[in-house]
This record gives sequence, C-alpha cells and structure tokens, in this order.
Amino acid sequence: VLFMATLAATRWNPTIQRHFQQLTDRGRPKKVALVACMRKLLGILNAIVRTQQPWRAA
Repeated sequence: VLFMATLAATRWNPTIQRHFQQLTDRGRPKKVALVACMRKLLGILNAIVRTQQPWRAA
C-alpha cells in the first residue's frame, strides 16, 4: 500500500516529486529514490497524525 501511495505521490505531490527528482538527479537508482520517498511520506503522515493538522504543502 505504501509503495503504491508513494508512486502516486511522485507524480502528483509537489514535495515528494521534488525530493524524488533531486535524488535521481544525484544519481540514485529509481528504486532507492522511491524508498527514500516512502520514508519521507511516512514522516509527513506521522506529523499529520501527531499534530492533528491538515496537510499544507510548503
């Protein structure tokens, strides 16, 4: 489930999309960059649950 959510986020979420692009531009393989984006997405989701605040893209 997290894999599919991250795949969608790399296409539609500007924050995750930018992170993925930066990693691949630095030469990381796409799967490695995707796993890094999974971790970033989990951090974002954890902060949303912890603070009870809606998502606001920076």
